[in-house]
Amino acid sequence: MRDIAITLIIFGLLPVILSRPYVGILVWSWLGYMNPHRLAWGFSTTMPFAMMVALATFAAMIASKERHPLPWSRETVVLLILVLWMFMTTALSLYPWLAWPQWDKVWRIMLMTYVTLMLINDPQRVRLLIYVIALSIGFYGFKGGVFVLTGGSSNSVLGPTGSFIEDRNSLGLAMIMTVPLLYYMRAQMTHVWARIGLLVGIVLTLIAIVGTHSRGALLGLAAMMLFFLLKSRQKFAAILAMIPLALVLLYVMPEEWFQRMETIEHWEEDESASERVRAWHNAIDLAQHRFIGGGMRALVVWGGRDSHSIYFGMLGEHGWVGLGLFLLLLLLTWRSASWIIRNAKRQPELRWARDLAAMIQVSLIGYMVAGAFLGLQYFDMYYHLVVIVVMTKILVRRALEPDGPARAPPLGRRAPALARGLDR
Repeated sequence: MRDIAITLIIFGLLPVILSRPYVGILVWSWLGYMNPHRLAWGFSTTMPFAMMVALATFAAMIASKERHPLPWSRETVVLLILVLWMFMTTALSLYPWLAWPQWDKVWRIMLMTYVTLMLINDPQRVRLLIYVIALSIGFYGFKGGVFVLTGGSSNSVLGPTGSFIEDRNSLGLAMIMTVPLLYYMRAQMTHVWARIGLLVGIVLTLIAIVGTHSRGALLGLAAMMLFFLLKSRQKFAAILAMIPLALVLLYVMPEEWFQRMETIEHWEEDESASERVRAWHNAIDLAQHRFIGGGMRALVVWGGRDSHSIYFGMLGEHGWVGLGLFLLLLLLTWRSASWIIRNAKRQPELRWARDLAAMIQVSLIGYMVAGAFLGLQYFDMYYHLVVIVVMTKILVRRALEPDGPARAPPLGRRAPALARGLDR
């Protein structure tokens, strides 16, 4: 029954995509993050739904009378250089039988990232994309939080099979990045029940992050929440929101969870943590041995260890140049988000942009910290956030021009300012 329902939904959306190409990006993101077809058990689990949606999107772009120029910025230029560099390191990989299958996944992500930049080009579309991403991953946060509260605390919360976020560590990182987006989404809502529902969803997602039993996710969660407190003037309200999480830690999580988390302090005594350190040294060794790195997935053979880090993964697979481009892209995105906050905070019409940029920075903090212990350097959510910041900056710059276009209204009535104090 699920297979039939999902198939009917996708095929029903294809005509809509052909008339409105940007809907293709929303559907493609839904498929990529939530993986609804992975929740079934039959034929839909292997159907190429993403390819169908992508082809329909390209066909609609070609047939559309609307222009879809690619807005170039320093971030998109650096990203393009990084993609070209990754292609070169793949072509010259030490282990091409491992590199090319991974490249086949990565280039699709990068292509749709640029298509996203071309089609998601107004405030309403930007917010719709944020909502799709937040609710798609938030689904597993809601589900995982209920799982923990109803007796599953001794087991790990897991993601959809066959996806980027299948294992507990990856899902934990994705949910950490999603919590600020859910908070932003809640701030945009005016219906009281929608706001209450999203607040419950945020709390459940926080509980699900703890329920992954991932130590890297716990460190990322702590960093993300601390940064949110530093950014917000309503610190007391944010602290109150953490009370349910503290109660879950005290009364729901089993003793095994606390024993596992205590190994963070004495990591050298834990085999899993020590293995990560050895993996990082292995990546450095490969980069020193070969300037351009070993190519995608090379670390699995070179030393027999995965990277266990977005930073050391880039270093070992793409060398020092690849790591430098990756870090430069992160820095430029951060600076653009800061520019949005600084220039939009005194404009009531641009409150949505200021709040969004601030919450994306909070998401990036979670990605940078939790990602230090997890090899998700190709995670499409990170690159989606990059292009969302790029487009939001373009929209803010246009709106601030003396003869700029009229500010687009939000989706529904304007909500109160997010935390009323995101001042940087």
